[in-house]
Amino acid sequence: MTDYGHELQFGSFLTPSARQPEQVVALARASEAAGLDLVTFQDHPYQPAFLDSWTLLSYVAAATDRIRLSGNVLNLPLRQPTVLARSAASLDRLTGGRVELALGAGGFWDAIEANGGPRRQPGEAVAALREAIEIIREVWDVDQRGGARVIGEHYRVAGAKRGPAPAHDMEIWVGAYGPRMLRLVGEFADGWLPSLPFLKRGAAELPELNARIDEAATAAGRAPAAIRRLLNLSGEFTDSDSGLLSGPPTAWAEQLTELALTAGVSGFVLMTDDPTTIARFGAEVAPAVREAVAAERGRPRGSVGADLAAGAAAGADAPADEGTPVWDETTRPVAPPAPEGHAYTERGHAIGQHLVDVHDHLRQELKQLRDLLRQVRRGALSPAVARSQINQLTMRQHTWALGAYCASYCTLLAQHHGLEDQSVFPHLRTSDTGLAPVLDRLEEEHVVIHELSERVDRALVDLINKPDDFDPLQAAVDQLADALTSHLGYEEDQLVEPLSRYGMAPGQLA
Repeated sequence: MTDYGHELQFGSFLTPSARQPEQVVALARASEAAGLDLVTFQDHPYQPAFLDSWTLLSYVAAATDRIRLSGNVLNLPLRQPTVLARSAASLDRLTGGRVELALGAGGFWDAIEANGGPRRQPGEAVAALREAIEIIREVWDVDQRGGARVIGEHYRVAGAKRGPAPAHDMEIWVGAYGPRMLRLVGEFADGWLPSLPFLKRGAAELPELNARIDEAATAAGRAPAAIRRLLNLSGEFTDSDSGLLSGPPTAWAEQLTELALTAGVSGFVLMTDDPTTIARFGAEVAPAVREAVAAERGRPRGSVGADLAAGAAAGADAPADEGTPVWDETTRPVAPPAPEGHAYTERGHAIGQHLVDVHDHLRQELKQLRDLLRQVRRGALSPAVARSQINQLTMRQHTWALGAYCASYCTLLAQHHGLEDQSVFPHLRTSDTGLAPVLDRLEEEHVVIHELSERVDRALVDLINKPDDFDPLQAAVDQLADALTSHLGYEEDQLVEPLSRYGMAPGQLA
């Protein structure tokens, strides 16, 4: 059973037909009205029957308010990486963080070459995509000094000016099927976006392909869970269940729930241009899958996690003034006492203290979050601008990705927790088996806090659409702040001493 724990997303995959462009825009609006999270478009720049996807994305962004947008997938050989990076970041800033970037290595090489693009062999296409991802991230990394510099076999960027950065930590998804492309996904990408009709054995092939990505991620020092798994789907609603995605909405919901829990899929993108199908997918299927997956994820995994699910459910919709706790703090395990007379080195003390330093940075960002909230409430800042600024806070910049443990260590909430889960915690488990209950609890709290941070973002989006209803956002921020403050204190109480005593595993210090 493989569930990587990502928040579920549901989207549409539309044909960018140039014959009736108003219908394409209407379908995008219908996707938003149906409650879908994402609208995506094919990208074939050599196809005169299609609208240019990037122009269409920009137009649809202006015609919608909430839904996120992406190509599916963008044709890299005909889109220069530096320009693409700036285009994506620009649209993301203009939309308040509603753009994701999905890339393909290329296909239909005759058409690409006829339109001035390169003809690449399979290995060359993979290498070029790898270089392009590196270039795009270099251009987005405005905190680095000097220009972006990537000297590859297929792309040469020598000192390009950096920026703009996206409004949020934009994910890079890759459409991939072959072993080399799957290895690239595991090593470099933020998400995997295949199409179910293109899989030779259909959904039965997903576990095997996931395993290849996971293996590559682990070999690269990444957590497999850092990589989101999405899936383009095709199907039809019928009165009787006659197979995968051929049946009533209840059958669809059961089948997609199974894919989420056993194949790790967290993004379901429906390939259709039928407005009725889009409406039923959003109104009948998506809520049922969310509910079923949430219920399964909420099942206690032993005594350590039982109160987490119950507390999160109890506080999910609580008004801001109720102060409903996310979890019962009295059930938290306690670390074994330190051995008497242990002599701590100066280096050991520094390692333990650094955990507090990282947490202090996160506490300071909580103050910034509350200050932004006050500005929105009194009308000094729009919800869209606030969302952009909040998504640039380090606590929101990564979705529990495993980060490099550099000289100053990682001060991102997401990277910080991801690193603990995948690197620091295993070292402590090996060093002292008595810490296992504490580490189990901390890992489960990480999952809950991630969901609370996502809830803040969703509440901001809702506020953009309903500017007079401020209470849900206030409740979401209060709940995140209370939970994170409690979590940080508990982690310090239990781990500062063991970190000072056991230090870090080889390779965890720069």
